[in-house]
Amino acid sequence: MNKRVAVIGGRPAPIHGAKEMGIDVVLVHEEGGYEADIAAQCELIVHADITDGTAIIKALQPLHDQRPFDRIMTTTEFAGVSTGQAVDHFGLPGLTERTATLLKDKVAMRELLATHNLSPVAYAEVNTPQDVADFAKAHGKSVLKPADGVASLHILPCHDEASAHAAFEKINEADVENVIVEEYLDGPVVSVDSFSFEGRHLPIGYSEYRMNDKFVEWEVSTPSSVAEPWLPELFKLATDLLDAIELQEGPAHSEFILTENGPRVLESHARLAGSGAPELVKRAFGLDLNRMFLSVPLGVDVLPEKSPLPSAGAAIQFFRPDAGRVLNVDFELPPEVVVKRTPKGETLPVFLPFLFDLGTAERAVVVQKHEGDNVPPLNTVADCVSGYVLATGSSRTNAVEIADQLVDGVRFDMAVDP
Repeated sequence: MNKRVAVIGGRPAPIHGAKEMGIDVVLVHEEGGYEADIAAQCELIVHADITDGTAIIKALQPLHDQRPFDRIMTTTEFAGVSTGQAVDHFGLPGLTERTATLLKDKVAMRELLATHNLSPVAYAEVNTPQDVADFAKAHGKSVLKPADGVASLHILPCHDEASAHAAFEKINEADVENVIVEEYLDGPVVSVDSFSFEGRHLPIGYSEYRMNDKFVEWEVSTPSSVAEPWLPELFKLATDLLDAIELQEGPAHSEFILTENGPRVLESHARLAGSGAPELVKRAFGLDLNRMFLSVPLGVDVLPEKSPLPSAGAAIQFFRPDAGRVLNVDFELPPEVVVKRTPKGETLPVFLPFLFDLGTAERAVVVQKHEGDNVPPLNTVADCVSGYVLATGSSRTNAVEIADQLVDGVRFDMAVDP
């Protein structure tokens, strides 16, 4: 009999191929939050609030009573805690509510790291602008941000009393209730993608980023050149972190800043990385994290014993036209480049449309905007909605060069917002 899983929310890329692996998938999602053709990959789709653990349990209980689930899993940050509640309720292996809560709550995470003597970073939970000012006075340049934030939203540097008060006022205007301030960590941001099974953690890919002045990552590339000298320390810190939060199985994406004193934890997530990183890891390291999401926990594939070495480089880069209204999009690309466009007038319910359709194309361009469409300012990763390029090269540097060339080959003519 086939294995059976419930997948909660997200952009359910890992569901593709489940039937071929003998896995029946029940997708729990919000109506309109997934692409229509995903139904062909599922045994059943159930609609529920994916952030509400009680609603998820209510939706799954009769199905579990009829034929028990082997796993309940998620690919999205927003459903982490609610999925953990369902995992605990049904007594299944996987992401627990405790682990999901630790990853979501940046104050709790810093407290845990301090308890385990990992990645020392000065921090404080703050409630008033003076709290922030006092912290900045004691620690110098600092960063104010939501304690449970995602997608690089509301990350506000400050360095003195005036900037501390201004940052707190701005984050307060955004109705952020739980706020943390941390010492500013100076250095490049890198990440480690890993997979765990039965408490054993395997680091797989390591990437680096280019970002704007609001910390929005508009390019991901792998294997990271700046991370390579730090790999032993990075891999150990990543696995020690996963041990501390008691993650037993599944993917994890951990981000670090390479300071002059060594790697420091920025944040971590018990899910597949966003921005197409699993595709980059597959191209560079040869392991398919999307497939492993289902195949390793369910015993279809075995978790490798050793971290793979890279055999190529890969990069994804988002288009970054100025905010405003699109007048026209012109192309000047070599004939071998695969080019795809979303249908005019349609907004697809996926962050990276056509990613699976691109297959092994070494150079690809996806454009998501047409004449008359609006482009928002790039304030968060969610604003990366104009399209992207995907490139495979002989190395990370080569892949980034190819990605830059592809971006240069697409011109957005804009009526720029005043």
